[in-house]
Amino acid sequence: MSQSDHPRELVAQARRVRDLLRVSDGMMAKATRASGPIPVDPRSTPGLPGDVPGGAPAKAWSKDEVARLGVLLAAHQERLFATAAAGAGNQRVLLVLQALDCGGKDGTVRSIGGVMDPLGLHIRAFGAPSAVERSHHFLWRISRAMPPAGYVGVFNRSHYEDVLVARVRSLVPRKVWQRRYDEINCFEEAEAANGTMLIKVLLHISYEEQRDRLLSRLDDPTKRWKFDPGDLDDRARWHDYQVAYADVLKRCSKSHAPWYVVPADRKWYRNWAVANLLVAHFHEMGLTYPEVDLDVDSLKARLADGSAVAHPDNGGGRAKKNAK
Repeated sequence: MSQSDHPRELVAQARRVRDLLRVSDGMMAKATRASGPIPVDPRSTPGLPGDVPGGAPAKAWSKDEVARLGVLLAAHQERLFATAAAGAGNQRVLLVLQALDCGGKDGTVRSIGGVMDPLGLHIRAFGAPSAVERSHHFLWRISRAMPPAGYVGVFNRSHYEDVLVARVRSLVPRKVWQRRYDEINCFEEAEAANGTMLIKVLLHISYEEQRDRLLSRLDDPTKRWKFDPGDLDDRARWHDYQVAYADVLKRCSKSHAPWYVVPADRKWYRNWAVANLLVAHFHEMGLTYPEVDLDVDSLKARLADGSAVAHPDNGGGRAKKNAK
């Protein structure tokens, strides 16, 4: 194992990336008319090692690195699941992915989900609320979709749509979406207190990159099904969405539920960065395998002498008799 492959080195790298991507008051204070409401270059690569190749080789490098980080993620995921299964804890992880159209939410889910056990994943995508959902409080459908203890949850869009789309499209009065920030903060604080590790990620793409991705959908017959003409209406409100996202980052990035801005014009960097964020947070959870109440020596002895084998005159026979 090379030095860069050592788990301690990978964790140290993950923590550096996390610290660079985390939203802070200082970051948002840098917003200017020139930089826009979100002062992060969508094509930047914070925390990337200096020897990463450019161009097409970067994609292969990222795939290999995500797989390497995936070994750590899978080990953490198993310990998380084992702890809950043994009744030794109620911890769970929730990755919230937000982005404008074509921001890469689906691709990120495929990349990150592909290196973990699918049986321990709890993935939910949120579209426009149904009539039933609209009849409830906006957090009702979110509460019902939270991952169970022991699972890694992924939200493709989330409750933040109710202070983004609802705000920009004027779906509710201003006084309604304004009070939702505090409601979201209270909800997330309660979830964190109940064992949920919240990791909220804004996949930040540029206006130009979105145009190119929308055009690629129209050019490719196999991707046209993903094209929604309504996306162009939202694109016309680009600046309004940037302002709405900036307010989310300012008002809902708390210590128990921080936001991270991942520059997402480069898909290979996006996948690598989100994998690092997950590794850093998993490491902080300090997960271990649970202690279980088993008489290991006695059980091993039974296996060694064959007494655990079912015979007609023991449990196996009784089971057959009861089945008649």
